[in-house]
Amino acid sequence: MAHVELSLSEVFAPTTRTPPEPGCDNIGRWSATVSSADEPCLLIDAETRVLAVSAAGCELLCLGTPEELIGLPLLEGGLRLLDFTANRGELADPEIDKIPPLLALTSGRLARGLLRIEAAGEGTTDATVDAISTPVLADGAVAGSLTFFSEV
Repeated sequence: MAHVELSLSEVFAPTTRTPPEPGCDNIGRWSATVSSADEPCLLIDAETRVLAVSAAGCELLCLGTPEELIGLPLLEGGLRLLDFTANRGELADPEIDKIPPLLALTSGRLARGLLRIEAAGEGTTDATVDAISTPVLADGAVAGSLTFFSEV
């Protein structure tokens, strides 16, 4: 018979939160993190403007460079979403509100879903990505959303 030994030790729990860096809010910290991330990710504000996007995120989403997207509304920055029908039609307005980055903004909760991205060049295939979004808070209110993408 196997013998298992378990020991418990006192848990370290900090008594106070680590203070934020001077002059840097939650959105600012996430923006800096996303801008330098190796993972495909995107940060938008409450008005859906792109605050930060990683180079890998631009590549996966068939977009230009991060510098070209900063400040543009997410759906006006070149992101072309398609439905999952055989016709590959552009995603309709009522469906747009249900994509994870926007749903996290409106619901204030985690959102996950698949997106079909129209390929940038002729002869290239569309990309399907899994998107996981979380609302980003500032002063207790939703100020944006952070999304991580993975190719499917």
